Amino acid sequence: MKDLIRRAETLIEALPYIQAFSGKTVVVKYGGHAMQDPALEDDFARDIVLLATVGIHPIVIHGGGPQIGQVLTQLGIETRFHEGLRVTDERTMDVVEMVLMGLVNGNIVRRINRFGGNAVGLAGKDGNLIRARKMHLRLADNQSDEVDLGQVGEVEEIKPGILTTLISQGFIPVVAPVGQGENGKALNLNADHVAGRIAEALGAEKLILLTDVDGVMDSEKQLLSSLSVAEAEELISEGTIQGGMIPKIRCVIDAVKNGVEKTHIINGTLPHAVLLEVFTKGGVGTEVVKEKR
Repeated sequence: MKDLIRRAETLIEALPYIQAFSGKTVVVKYGGHAMQDPALEDDFARDIVLLATVGIHPIVIHGGGPQIGQVLTQLGIETRFHEGLRVTDERTMDVVEMVLMGLVNGNIVRRINRFGGNAVGLAGKDGNLIRARKMHLRLADNQSDEVDLGQVGEVEEIKPGILTTLISQGFIPVVAPVGQGENGKALNLNADHVAGRIAEALGAEKLILLTDVDGVMDSEKQLLSSLSVAEAEELISEGTIQGGMIPKIRCVIDAVKNGVEKTHIINGTLPHAVLLEVFTKGGVGTEVVKEKR
């Protein structure tokens, strides 16, 4: 009986959040190890279905770097990186599209639908959702040198019409980060940045980035549960936030500055991480907001 009462109390705890977020858009960037463990993949799919069932409008943007790397290796195609960015020639871009749309996107859509969702897969090229421009990378140690990354791009404009249409009809969009560049050429995009820009374009209530770490740590390696934009920028400038966390923090800072109500960086390897973030008082991970109340 006590276990049943605890379950009921959990539902009651979620009630005010369900009421507050019903009808609102939540953009979730899905990637990392959470996308490579079948049990966590099922947990994520159930979380997304539950959000939709209680009236929240989830949009999933996914990565797929490890899966792309595996297929390139199997095909004997050499992978080269510059400052963490994959050099993407035409042959590599064919593999990127095949893996992101044919394998990763399809798997996410199938799982969500298997648990009662109504997911639809699309790429940024579909419906002119993402207009992109070719990225020009200047090396950190020599700004006068520019590296040609091939078909790697950055978001130029989001036209969210296809997303609003799908949402209005009860669908859950699942978006692969492939944009349309000049002359219709496909460009490989960073999924975090795509998620941020889509959240901005839709005025989303929340942007959630799933990672493989608990969130942002202070200088003592303790988790920071909440940061204002000013605090986050200070942590970058003083060197507390380093490495791969910097672009994620800059992504959520930009989103908050451009109208997203709350942003969250959470550990996607925690079972039901999305539900814990959305429907509990303490949440998990680190939230970044414009100003603390």
